Amino acid sequence: MKPLPVLLLLSGVLLCHTGPVLDPVTCDGNDGPGAAHTAMHHIDETHNHGYKFRLNDITSTKVEQVEGGCNWELQLALLETRCSVVNPKQFENCDIRAEHERAVMANCTVMMTVKKGESKVTKYNCNTRQAKTNQEMVRICPDCPVLLPLNNTEGLKSVDQALKTFNQNTTNQHYYILQEVGRIQTSYMFQMGMGYFAEFVLLETRCPRGSRIVLEACKPLCPDRAHRAFCRSSYTTANEAISVECELYSPTNTTALGPGEQEPVCKPPHDGGRGPPPHAGGGGPPPHAHGQGPPPHDGSGGPPHDHGKGRESGKGRGPPFNPHFPRGSFHACRGFLVNPDPALHPICPWPLPEPRSQPRES
Repeated sequence: MKPLPVLLLLSGVLLCHTGPVLDPVTCDGNDGPGAAHTAMHHIDETHNHGYKFRLNDITSTKVEQVEGGCNWELQLALLETRCSVVNPKQFENCDIRAEHERAVMANCTVMMTVKKGESKVTKYNCNTRQAKTNQEMVRICPDCPVLLPLNNTEGLKSVDQALKTFNQNTTNQHYYILQEVGRIQTSYMFQMGMGYFAEFVLLETRCPRGSRIVLEACKPLCPDRAHRAFCRSSYTTANEAISVECELYSPTNTTALGPGEQEPVCKPPHDGGRGPPPHAGGGGPPPHAHGQGPPPHDGSGGPPHDHGKGRESGKGRGPPFNPHFPRGSFHACRGFLVNPDPALHPICPWPLPEPRSQPRES
């Protein structure tokens, strides 16, 4: 007999923040910390998938004096936090992952101009990687889980089970769909088989809970009116036990609808309602196409409680992703990175290069 799923919903969170007040950056070569602080806020505003990052170290700074101001070049070392980008916390208040949690780091080059007392980040480029490789972690912590690619079939199956469990919660007014998978880890557990530990973001849809509708057909609520849930799940293969813990984030727009008024229909954002469009162009293969099977968000799934058909063979496509977010569970800059780690959400270069134009056939 399979154990009953466990669902724990943490209290809802709504943190309202006005834009941060930043000290002006000067052209004094000793103002590296101020320039780095401004750079970090810009990265936080434009990095719109995966997790928030915090500044760990200022590796180097250069200041070039130009007419009317100066140009800064910063080398910054960043560390990934436990906060999803949908978490309303300021990134400075987020906890950094410990080493045994498979810490992630990013080395960034940031270009900034200062003219007439106003600073502006013009470009940044980051190299995001795991702080320790799997081989290094095995020597340090043999029993620690390892990170899996975000499109791992078994890992996505565990997310699928967690999503179904979440949608069975009677306190939800609407069904939720998967916005993105943040990370998937695995380890062998004695007498319980392989364990899969996932983190992911769910997005509230317009479909009332209990309605008999294909979940993939459910359109999300407008970004400012939708609840989001950041969830952590654990799944063991021996007994197919699933547990889910979620933190629910309230929408920023809580205005009640008037009598007879329907939810507004919004154009789908490119970034889950956070930051500017990524302008991803056509670079690279489709999300999750790392050579490990078809994308899990191809819209071929069944109704809300019928995601498991055909999955026992290991060829499942995973949970239904939000079809209205073209990036699905992966990042927009895959085509612009060299050998990105498929287990991570990297900091994309900003601004993204224009997609290369295809030569015309003569």
